[in-house]
Amino acid sequence: MRFELSDDQQLLRSSTRDFFSKAAPLEHSRRVMEQDAHGFEMPQWRQLAEMGYVGLVVPSDRGGQGLGAIELAVVAEEAGRVCLPGPWLDAVLAAALLATAGGRDELLRQVCEGHKIVTIARFDSPFAGAAEPAARVEGGRLHGTKHFVPFASAADALCVATPAGIVLVTGPFDVTPTPTIDLAQRFGTVAFDQAATLLGPTTLLEGVDRLAAVGAGAMLLGIMQRCLETTLAYVNTRAAFNRPIGAFQALQHRLANMLLRVESTRSAVYRAAWCMDAGDADAPLACATAKAYAGDAARLVCGETIQMHGGIGFTWELDVHVFFKRAKTLEQFYGSTEEQLERALGASGYLVG
Repeated sequence: MRFELSDDQQLLRSSTRDFFSKAAPLEHSRRVMEQDAHGFEMPQWRQLAEMGYVGLVVPSDRGGQGLGAIELAVVAEEAGRVCLPGPWLDAVLAAALLATAGGRDELLRQVCEGHKIVTIARFDSPFAGAAEPAARVEGGRLHGTKHFVPFASAADALCVATPAGIVLVTGPFDVTPTPTIDLAQRFGTVAFDQAATLLGPTTLLEGVDRLAAVGAGAMLLGIMQRCLETTLAYVNTRAAFNRPIGAFQALQHRLANMLLRVESTRSAVYRAAWCMDAGDADAPLACATAKAYAGDAARLVCGETIQMHGGIGFTWELDVHVFFKRAKTLEQFYGSTEEQLERALGASGYLVG
């Protein structure tokens, strides 16, 4: 197992950081998040696709880049650093699902090229544990409702989880927006009455779920790293009693704990990515562990960032709340911390009641 990125992966990291810093600076992204109904701009989306980021893990002979989970983690970490708005991770996961299912190469190429947007609709109920009828396929048509569908208003097609398997439906869709605290994400409740095409069994989602855990965990890592850097810069300039507040030992201990959480998350995320690319038997455990740990760690790091900025940390004008809210969304979705802990216990051989 390698404990450092290859030369190509390091080049991908540096080029991606340079691209995101120029194409998606947070001061611009905040205006888009706050003012655009879709939450992102199509010209920027097409640019992401042209750079190959949407088709990152799709085989090269089917319109993608043919890269692996480690490269996904590298790009996702940089996306987290700028709090990238839009359905990038959702589209990557949908493209991976379409590639695994097969038979939809034309749609897959359009997704990779940025001409179509496809995401995955999974949640039958807006509340954990609530019993609601699942979306169902009857007579070749999909009926029912899905909640918290990512970027449903912008989607040209959706991959929908049903008791019969994963089905593909095309828009336009009947979408009711679902407001959340996260400006970088858009969700909607979708009422379906569309012709449905079966892609395959729900087991297709198993590999996608692991990829989602790596991608979301890496985005959380990027958010934490950016928050730590922002906090370090602030405590070294903000003075109290004629000293930078970073000179006080109490804050140094808290900063050290933030650094520990960031670096531990880095180890967990890239270990999980390596396991996926290597086909290691520990991949299910490593991916679940990485996402569960990243969610808890991000909550602490982002919370400490706001606290150590003092009174201004709670203001709308300061960017730190954008990262905090994005972290809260990533903590709950792509397998919540609780769900990932259950998966980790199951992968470890423990029975979960």
